[in-house]
Amino acid sequence: MICKMNKLMIGGLLFKPGGSNMQHATALSFLLLVYAQYLKKHDGSVNCGTFVAAPSRLEQIAKGQVDYILGKNPLGMSYMVGFRQKFPKRIHHRASSLPSIGAHPRHIKCKDGSPYYETLKPNLNLLTGAIIGGPDMKDQFPDNWTNAGESEPTTYINAPLVGILAYFKAFP
Repeated sequence: MICKMNKLMIGGLLFKPGGSNMQHATALSFLLLVYAQYLKKHDGSVNCGTFVAAPSRLEQIAKGQVDYILGKNPLGMSYMVGFRQKFPKRIHHRASSLPSIGAHPRHIKCKDGSPYYETLKPNLNLLTGAIIGGPDMKDQFPDNWTNAGESEPTTYINAPLVGILAYFKAFP
């Protein structure tokens, strides 16, 4: 897997066809960092034919993924909601789509939320800090809630990123 990573990158992002690609980019990056620590501890490296990757190369790949997620990508978009100037504003998340209880104190039934959810306007509430599914395999992101695979934030995307950020904080 490590030896084939360049073939899996689209626009700099590790990419696996299917939905919610950021889950792969964040999970693989987290695993690269764990493996880099293991290799450092055992004075090892990864051998890919004639190419040898030191632990620092694995860290570099993981850092590149974080940079991509936070805006160093062909669209110049941060895939973290609320981070930088350009970020997703129409995410696939019900609570982010509905008005606050202060703005709409009455109960909103399940189907009654559809007009809020289906609008082309930005979500009413920012889900600040959430990482969404990310771009498609052409490195495009239409910022539309209807494609959950690209616009939905999930714990399995965000949790590995927390580990990655903690790693880079501990080992700058």
